[in-house]
Amino acid sequence: MNKFLNLLNKEIRELVTFQLIFSLIFTLILFNFMGSITKSEMKKAIETKDIYVLDLDKSSISKELLSNLSLANFKVKLLNDLISKEDKDIALDYAKKEKINFVVVIPKDFGSMVSKFQPIEVEIYSFIRSFSLSSNVGSAVLEQVINAMNRYMSDMFIKSKLPEIDPENLKNPIKKKEFVIVKDKIAEGSTSDVLNSIYSQTVFIPIILMIIIMYTSQMVLSAIAMEKQDKTLETLLTVPISRRQIVIAKMMGAGIVGIISAGIYMYGYRSFMDGVTGGIGVSSSTSDIIQKLGLNFTPYGYTLFGISLFLAILCGLALSTILGVLAEDLKSAQSMSLPLIFLVMIPYFISLFSDINTLSLPVRLLIMAIPFSHPFIASREILLGNYNIVFIGILYMLIVFVALIIISARIFATDRILTMKIRFVRKKTI
Repeated sequence: MNKFLNLLNKEIRELVTFQLIFSLIFTLILFNFMGSITKSEMKKAIETKDIYVLDLDKSSISKELLSNLSLANFKVKLLNDLISKEDKDIALDYAKKEKINFVVVIPKDFGSMVSKFQPIEVEIYSFIRSFSLSSNVGSAVLEQVINAMNRYMSDMFIKSKLPEIDPENLKNPIKKKEFVIVKDKIAEGSTSDVLNSIYSQTVFIPIILMIIIMYTSQMVLSAIAMEKQDKTLETLLTVPISRRQIVIAKMMGAGIVGIISAGIYMYGYRSFMDGVTGGIGVSSSTSDIIQKLGLNFTPYGYTLFGISLFLAILCGLALSTILGVLAEDLKSAQSMSLPLIFLVMIPYFISLFSDINTLSLPVRLLIMAIPFSHPFIASREILLGNYNIVFIGILYMLIVFVALIIISARIFATDRILTMKIRFVRKKTI
């Protein structure tokens, strides 16, 4: 047992290099920096917007309109009080000088035209000074201003002609009462809100799976290829310890280091995603609906998901062990990792953009034949309470892992481990 622990300690110390520690720290700092910058930009985009207005009409209707804009999360500032002469060109020059983003010009006769139910154009000027996230989101303010104006004016018309009728009921006589059903559970609420909430909470799960599986597998593949290149594998095989324990020690070492590294990566990525979403969480009403529908991970669900993920990592490590043995050196190991990358990327993209249950039967069977697909499937099926497909995936990955570990142990049990190789480029002979 002590020999195995010493071998495991050796494998971990070889994997935890200065370059690895530096890259982890740098990635963590980079993600947090990007997240904080993005979060500040998002806050700028959603905060109250300053709307500078040049009112050339000064009627009671235009004043009521400006007052209504103030209630629609806009901070109205009159250019009439800031410029020497009430002229549009002078107002635009002032906006350029003061770096004002939006200028609204209410023309003369605005009130009289509106009172006669005749359309009239309100001019809105938008100054683009950068292409940042806040500038892009802020451009939607123009549409919000127009919608707020039209909503106010239409309500005013209806109230003047039909004072006994609520304008909202007249414009939208049909109301909706939406319900969401998941199996035998039902809750009143918006389907889009529930789906968006679930997606925002689970969108990082496929990324976690992809990083953990690819990272740990790449570690053990490169480690074995490096040992073959440096001829240290021959020395390791002479140590008085079983070849099977050598295989297990390599997998466990790569798995421990890989999971810790992936956890650090995902902590940084989560900080970045919090910045992208502006730190806006799920509303309490939507959270209550999700609780009623049971669309959340229970301790039992987390346990199943952890088992599924652990077996997928073991399958990746076992396959990487075989690929590492077939590699001639560290450089060729990069090419050997391509099949593994493809096997992980296929279910990754499908889980992001599609549902495996909606695919045709041949494609579905092909996807489920890839062992790395089952944690991606489990992350969604557990939420829906479909545990049978999760159990089948766990059993299938266990069978695949046992088969791969037997193949790896047999390869390590013979001297073929030192001679097996695949060359993608044939050497030229003179």
